[in-house]
Parts: sequence; C-alpha cells; structure tokens
Amino acid sequence: MYKRQLAGCGRKEEAKTEITVLAAASLTDVCDELKTAFEEENEGVTVTFSFGGSGALQAQIEEGAPADVFISAATKQMEELKAQGLMEEDSITELLENKVVLIVPEGNPAGINSFEEVTKADLIGLGETAGVPVGQYSEEIFTSLGIWEQVKAKANFGSDVRTVLSWVEAGAVDCGVVYATDAMTGENTETICPAPADTHKPVIYPAGIIKASEKKEAARAFMEFLKGDEAAGLFEKYGFTVL
Repeated sequence: MYKRQLAGCGRKEEAKTEITVLAAASLTDVCDELKTAFEEENEGVTVTFSFGGSGALQAQIEEGAPADVFISAATKQMEELKAQGLMEEDSITELLENKVVLIVPEGNPAGINSFEEVTKADLIGLGETAGVPVGQYSEEIFTSLGIWEQVKAKANFGSDVRTVLSWVEAGAVDCGVVYATDAMTGENTETICPAPADTHKPVIYPAGIIKASEKKEAARAFMEFLKGDEAAGLFEKYGFTVL
C-alpha cells in the first residue's frame, strides 16, 4: 500500500499527495467507489477524476494538461499516446472489457427492435465518431450492417457516451448506442440488444501512467489497486468484465 511505501514521511506531507485520473465517461459511476476504497487503503493519497470522451482526454494529455493516470474506453487513444512517447509504456495494461448495446426510451415508442431497425428512427443518438470510442464502435457496427450512411443522416452526435444516454433518458432521440454498463444506470430506458457478433472490435479499456506525471509513486499505487481483487469486484458490480 502507498502509506507503507511512505513510511518515514510525515502525515502532513502525505496529505498533500493528489493524483489526477483522466477516465472515460462510461467509468463515472464505478469511480466514486474506486476513489473511496483506494483512499481508505492509501491514507496519504487523494484521487481526483476527470471524465470525458477518450479522444478529448487524449487531446488534454497531448496538450500537457497535468494528470497522472489515463483510462481509455478504447485501445486506439492509448496506442496513439504511446506512439508519441506520452505514456509510461511498461505501465499500460488492458484492464476491462465492455459491450455495445442499443437502448430506447421506456415503452420503445418508435418500435425499434434491433440494430438493423434503427433506420426506422427519426433521430438516433450516437457518440461523435472522431474522438468518442462508442461513436467509433457504432460506425463500425452500422458499416458492417451496410446501413451507416442511412444512420449517419439521422444521427445526433454527442461528446461522450453519457450525453447519448441522457438523450435517450429524456426521450430526445428514438434510440441510442451506448455501453452495457451505461445502460445499467439509465433511467426511463430499455435495452433492446447487444451489437451483433463480429460487427466491431472488442471494447477494451486500457489504463496506464502518463509520462509527464510528477507523482509516479502514487500513480503506480493506484494502478496496482486497479488490478487488484477489490477493484475487480467493484468493476464487476457495475457490469464490466475484468481482464
């Protein structure tokens, strides 16, 4: 534990150690519990999370925003940062897997019963495809099904997966594509089905330490916690598959 590693340091010094974790928006709910559990075990460290679309978080790291750990909702963003020398390569681990699902407002007013039927919608909620992994997975799925151009013409694109979820919860769109873990937390929504098999890349969440971090010891302690049994139990509670 981090507090043991800091034996000999004064408690006043420990209290000043704060790490910033940039995390994909789909991790919002579980991270509250991760923060509590980690801080209870590591008295000298506090964790601050900043959530967003993985592409936007990648851009923050590229621009030099002060942060210590990055958890992405896709390998693409992590690989690009690694290629630029912005991550501690030996710290990167494939942490979690998720699923992509189709959701509709409660009662399914548009009568959409599959990914193939989303073209029946007047308005479809998707993640933005340039930097939001759930949008990138959505484009892969609908391209594989041969209906991407029709879907794109009816799509409203959100800055992260939670924005898409909020649109479906409010009935502002006829359907939306989100992760299974987000669908679990949605209110006034129904999950129709997972994406058809083999229509998109696996939804892998890698985590790693940002090379510019000035708090590497605390960041390493947090990474070890993420790979431990207590964190695994919390991730599974919120619907993630632990790798």
